[in-house]
Amino acid sequence: MQKYDVIVIGGGPGGYECAIRLSQNGLKTALIEKDQLGGTCLNRGCIPTKALLHSAELYHHAANASGFGVTCEGVRFDYGAMAANSKAVAKKLRDGVAFLEKNHGVTVYKGRAAVADRHRVKLDTGEELETDRLVIATGSEPARIPVKGTDLPGVLDSTGLLDLTECPKSIVIIGAGVIGMEFAALYTFLGVPVTVIEMLDWVLPPFDREISRYAEADMKAKGVRLVLGARVQSIEEGLKVRYTLSADGSAGVAEGEKVLIAGGRVPNARGLGLEELGVRMDRRGFIEVDGLMRTSVPGIYAIGDVNGRMMLAHVASAQGILAADHIAGRPVKQLAMDQIPSCVYGEPEISMVGLTEEKAKEAGFDVGTGTFQLSGNGRALTSGAAAGFVKFVYEKGTERILGFHMAGPGATELASETAAVMACEGTMAELCDTVHPHPTVSEAVMEAARVCRGCCVNAPKPRR
Repeated sequence: MQKYDVIVIGGGPGGYECAIRLSQNGLKTALIEKDQLGGTCLNRGCIPTKALLHSAELYHHAANASGFGVTCEGVRFDYGAMAANSKAVAKKLRDGVAFLEKNHGVTVYKGRAAVADRHRVKLDTGEELETDRLVIATGSEPARIPVKGTDLPGVLDSTGLLDLTECPKSIVIIGAGVIGMEFAALYTFLGVPVTVIEMLDWVLPPFDREISRYAEADMKAKGVRLVLGARVQSIEEGLKVRYTLSADGSAGVAEGEKVLIAGGRVPNARGLGLEELGVRMDRRGFIEVDGLMRTSVPGIYAIGDVNGRMMLAHVASAQGILAADHIAGRPVKQLAMDQIPSCVYGEPEISMVGLTEEKAKEAGFDVGTGTFQLSGNGRALTSGAAAGFVKFVYEKGTERILGFHMAGPGATELASETAAVMACEGTMAELCDTVHPHPTVSEAVMEAARVCRGCCVNAPKPRR
């Protein structure tokens, strides 16, 4: 029986980075992955989705470039080639992960793991491993909605949609969260009729309500049919999605060649043998952890989607590094969850760090806000993408940054600037006084900070 200091179960962004850091810390480490290294993010989520989005954006821009003085005749797209490119990108990164694990001395096992007891892990290949400590990094999978017809041909989750090699002629998306809105953007770029059905009265529920309203208006302007405040009743033959509006109880139907179920994700925590060991889980099945990623059983840690703290790849990676350092006895700092960026990809990009205006008020802060429209930003205008805005939420007395919200070009990149300032306990003053290069979209971050302080020279005087 092979003995390891630590065994990591799950090779997604959290697990594979955790295993490398454990090895860097001098611990003999094994990584077990049942499918492919890189997990959902690299193989069936973030990476292939963004590759497809980029291809669709290129097509859309080429087909609509006449306003910039560029004429492209006979522009078309090859969806099969787009899908092949997305998989090639994922493979390149996956091969890179395999190289890094080997390079850092991590032993990788392929197989499905079960925890036999506190110190033993069995694989379905027949191998049995011994360890001092365990890290559970088994991630999540697409949630299923409890309605009739989800098993019909053509009803897909995000994984199934990414496996398509032919572009749908039309699509109905159930769920207007991040996954649903990104796929809506993808197919809209390609000219595919899109209907989005959402149970709530607004899109992108976790985001600031101003961002939500902007995203809703933008999608409608691009021709997306949004059905909000609607509960799906069934999916019938011919892929007819029947729904009922919450407001008045009226019924409706939406049809598409494909139906995407984008109703969130659920943890992969069951069936590992953790319950038998006494590892506590909440009612939804997420493993309960403390700020150091420790479970209720000493020596067992849980990182990433499986603990439900914040289901994002970069959070999983950060938790993996934290757990690996804590296991090695190194000094660690618990993650500041209110300083982690969340992003939506498409056009425009959307990002958020910290609290929304609504949540800040609910928390009892004396809230101030400042917004700068990208119509006043030179770089956004030159690229024809000046419809978005930057918004700050701050505490009036201290000028502490409570939240950053942006819709526009580069939003997913620019979120890191504010996150870094927040991590350093900076205030609106630091952002306001930092000289930003011109012309860049990043100037809009500075200008929004200046709006908060009443000293923005590139925005109209506020109405009194």
